[in-house]
Amino acid sequence: KALLAAISGASPVIMEPVVNLEVQVPQDAMGSITGDLSGRRGRVLGTRALPLGKIVVMGQAPLAELDDYPERLKAMTGGAATFTLELADYEVVPDNIQRDLCHAYKRKDDDD
Repeated sequence: KALLAAISGASPVIMEPVVNLEVQVPQDAMGSITGDLSGRRGRVLGTRALPLGKIVVMGQAPLAELDDYPERLKAMTGGAATFTLELADYEVVPDNIQRDLCHAYKRKDDDD
């Protein structure tokens, strides 16, 4: 009980992994990719032109937002894109998502 009281009094936060993301796409798909990344709590850090009408979009996003990314990327580009991920850092989960996670955990705990 003392440990739980100490944790509650410390105002704990939930951290999540954030990844660096590089997506190589045809130039005409760049808007779709940047919009999708922004919609996943991500941020575009830059772009780099490649030969043959391709572009690399560089960004960061929470890993939890990318679980279906290969399928989404294929749907947005007709399979013409590739991507790489690399762990960048851990960041505090936004308050509204922390609340949702805590409620889901409490419901699961109540079911057990």
